[in-house]
Amino acid sequence: MKSKIFYTKPSITDLEVRYATDAAANGWGDECYAYINRFEKLFSQHLGVKYAIATSSCTGALHMGLAALGIGPGDEVILADTNWIATVAPVIHLGATPIFVDILSDSWCLDPDEVISAITPRTKAIIAVHIYGNLCDMNRLLAIGDKYKIPVIEDAAEAIGSSYFGKYAGSMGTFGAFSFHGTKTITTGEGGMFVTNDDTLYERVLTLSNHGRAQDQTKQFWPDMIGFKYKMSNIQAAIGCAQMERIDELIKRKREILSTYKSLLSGLEGLKMNPEPKGIVNGAWMPTVVFSQETNVTREKLLTQFSNHNIDARVFFWPLSELQFFGGSSSNKYSVDISLRAINLPSYHDMTLSEIRYVCDLILQEYQACKV
Repeated sequence: MKSKIFYTKPSITDLEVRYATDAAANGWGDECYAYINRFEKLFSQHLGVKYAIATSSCTGALHMGLAALGIGPGDEVILADTNWIATVAPVIHLGATPIFVDILSDSWCLDPDEVISAITPRTKAIIAVHIYGNLCDMNRLLAIGDKYKIPVIEDAAEAIGSSYFGKYAGSMGTFGAFSFHGTKTITTGEGGMFVTNDDTLYERVLTLSNHGRAQDQTKQFWPDMIGFKYKMSNIQAAIGCAQMERIDELIKRKREILSTYKSLLSGLEGLKMNPEPKGIVNGAWMPTVVFSQETNVTREKLLTQFSNHNIDARVFFWPLSELQFFGGSSSNKYSVDISLRAINLPSYHDMTLSEIRYVCDLILQEYQACKV
C-alpha cells in the first residue's frame, strides 16, 4: 500500500531543534522568559501590532481577551455557526450566551447581514473567525462594530499569512488570537498568541495571564485580581522563534500547495476552493474543496475514497448548533449544507507534487463516478 499521506504535519528543521535544545539547557533562572519575550517581539513585528502575549493556546488567548472586555453572564456573543468548539468554549466558560449565525456561501465566513439581524442590547462582542485561511469581510464587520459600539474580535487561528487589503489577519479587530497547534502553518506544538493595539486591554490581559499579578506590582506573589495560567513555556517559544525566522518560506509553501491543487482541479465544474478575491491574500492553511449539489459528490464519499487509499483527510466543520448541548439542530442554511459537500485536503509543507497529484486523481475519480 502507498505510504500514508497525512493531512498536515509541521515543518521542523535543525534550527527549531537547536533553539529548543538551548532553551532546555540554558533557559532557566534569569533566562526563563528570554525566548518568550523574543517570540512575542518577532510576532508583533511581523503582524504590525503594538502588543503580543504568548499563551498556552488560542483558546486561552480568546478566554483572557473576552474576560478583559468584561464579558460574562447575561451577555451575548455573535459568531459563525461554522466553527470549531475552541472559539465558543471561552464564551461558555465566562457564562455568556453564544449566538450562532450563518456563513457566506463563497468565503464560508461570518455573514455581516446575519450579524446585524442578531444584534440585541445584550450583544457584547462579535467574533470573526477567518476559517481555513479565508478572510471575513472585515470592513463591514468593523463598521458594524463601530455603529453599535461592539468590539470585533478576530480568531485568526487558521489565518497566519492571510491579509486583508494590506493588513494581516488578527491585526484589525479589538484583539486577535492565533494558534500554534501542531497542525498550523507555524507551530510551537501547542500554543497561541493574544495581540492588540489597545494599551489598556494589553495591560489587563498581561495581568490575567499570570495569575492576576500586574507587571508593576512590587510585592512578590501579590496578585491584583483573580487571573489565569495561560502562559507559554520558554521551550515552546524557542521553537516559535525558529518558526518566525522561517515564516515567509512557510507561508509561501502553503500558498504553493493551494495553488497547485487549484490548478490541477480547475477543470471540475461545480467545485469551489478557498477564495482569494481582489485585495485579499489567503494564507492557505487548509486547502478545502466544496462540491455543488449537482455533482452528487459528498463528504462521506470523499472520506471513504481517501481512507481506502491511505490518505488522511478531515471534514469541514460541523455547525456548532447541531451539537446536543447547543440545541441539536441548525437553521443556518449554508453552515449545514456546505459541511455535507466539503472536505479539507492534505497540505503539509513537505508534501510532494506526486502526492498532490495522487490526491487530485482520487478526487477526479470520485467526481466522474458520481456523474454516472
